[in-house]
Amino acid sequence: MEKGLIDKTGKTLKQWVAVVRKTKLEKHGEIIKFLKSEHDFTHGYANFVAMTAREAGANFFKPDELIEVQYGKGKAELKPIYDLLIKKIRGLGEGIEVVPKKASVSVKTKKQFVLIQPSTKTRIDVGLKLRDKPTGERLKNSGLFGAMCTHRVEVFTKSDIDKELLGWIKEAYKQSS
Repeated sequence: MEKGLIDKTGKTLKQWVAVVRKTKLEKHGEIIKFLKSEHDFTHGYANFVAMTAREAGANFFKPDELIEVQYGKGKAELKPIYDLLIKKIRGLGEGIEVVPKKASVSVKTKKQFVLIQPSTKTRIDVGLKLRDKPTGERLKNSGLFGAMCTHRVEVFTKSDIDKELLGWIKEAYKQSS
């Protein structure tokens, strides 16, 4: 397929992935439609490029761009809270990976242990994966928030990032290692 793509279009697969990335299209069908209508691709080649492009970067955004999107549109006041959370989490130890996604940020070691999401214009939800931990008024059941999470804590201000929350985060970190 790759050799045929070069022969047919004069561009490499890598070059076509770059073209797709510039469009900021995310859905497989949208990418196929774009390649077929704008570049006269056959369905087979469009599908090949779309699959490769999506594998190369799920959203085609750089991590910093994903954070910008999450904390744009009226949520800019939450960004300093996010920054403090990440700083505190990184201070827990080695091997922590911060993985921004379209609507949230996963924090993991071998396994994800925290999910950070600006859920409203005034609140960040911190999802935690904690085994055998009872819920309470502040440490809530995760409900529909994040399939990997067992618990959720609502954070409205920097002062909500206190010893209690950091203790739960540390516990989740230790359980994930």
